[in-house]
Amino acid sequence: MNGATRAIAFFLPGQPIRNLTPIGGGNVNDSWQVQLTSGKSFILQRLSPTVFPNPSLVMTNLQLVTNHLHHQLQQHPELSIQVPELLHAPTDATCSVDDRNCHWRMLSFINNSRTLTSLSSPVQAEEIGRILGCFHQLLATLDPADLDNPLPGFHVTPRYLQQYDAVLEKQSRSLNKQEQHCSDLIEQSRPRADLLERNRSLLTTSIIHGDPKAANFLFAQKSDTAISLIDLDTVMPGLLLHDLGDCLRSCCNSAGEELDDPAQVFFDPELFAAILEGYCSQARKLLNEKDRELLIDAAWLICFELGLRFFSDHLAGNHYFKVQRADHNLHRALVQFHLAASVLHQREKLNYIWQQIFQGQD
Repeated sequence: MNGATRAIAFFLPGQPIRNLTPIGGGNVNDSWQVQLTSGKSFILQRLSPTVFPNPSLVMTNLQLVTNHLHHQLQQHPELSIQVPELLHAPTDATCSVDDRNCHWRMLSFINNSRTLTSLSSPVQAEEIGRILGCFHQLLATLDPADLDNPLPGFHVTPRYLQQYDAVLEKQSRSLNKQEQHCSDLIEQSRPRADLLERNRSLLTTSIIHGDPKAANFLFAQKSDTAISLIDLDTVMPGLLLHDLGDCLRSCCNSAGEELDDPAQVFFDPELFAAILEGYCSQARKLLNEKDRELLIDAAWLICFELGLRFFSDHLAGNHYFKVQRADHNLHRALVQFHLAASVLHQREKLNYIWQQIFQGQD
């Protein structure tokens, strides 16, 4: 807490604080809501030094993207999305570095908002699709070459396979039953792991969010209207299918990612349809023919990829993702692998739904 207190003093010197409340749910950064006695609130975040070895690059990208979004919203008021603003300290700095070389930043707080860890209705799903479409549409006018990549190799699934192989090779113990099940599933899926990479030149590259999971969308406090997409640390050049695949992965699992029995996970076709209806209402023209062809494959691949990453981190000792118990990442991996299987099982049905949505918006 001392680090947080010092960071607040850096950004808001002399400002009396009423409350400093931890915000849970993130797998990477640490976050707090800072409430002043004046009633104003801000978000304070400590960037994970493990995940982001070059935090200054993250901050440069964040400043560039938020500035561009605010400028574009002035030109296109019909695109309804709120964008957090970086707070500048009196020195004009947007980042504070503590004695452990951890980087801290503050952002404006979006009032009367709430987050959802999972969706309960197609209305919520369509709103998430709409906001993601707005986000992509607004950033389509920003050259991806203007941004650096804060996470080199992110969403390059064959690279995660190489890392997994290296971790597995170092294992000095036998895998337990659940671990062996994960290992077997990885081997079954290995031949398709380069699906997006081998088609990369044919797919649409733009600036992506990088982590459009359900919990990173803000909804209005008293309605199912989505109002913002937050946690922009992973904005980077990437494939639109990376974001769409990840959004579908997270949001079409209505049971959430922490359910007790991973085998009960289900990829919901109704939520799938609603998300894509919302997305296409804003950004349909951004998708080319190959994007449309591989969209369902992308949803499957991102499920597999995240399961692979969770399992690799479990075998390596849980250094990347935050965990609450020793087998937490193993459990998360099983959820994602079962979700990937649910996508494949319904592939024909999902493809029919997708074709009807896209053609229906001609």
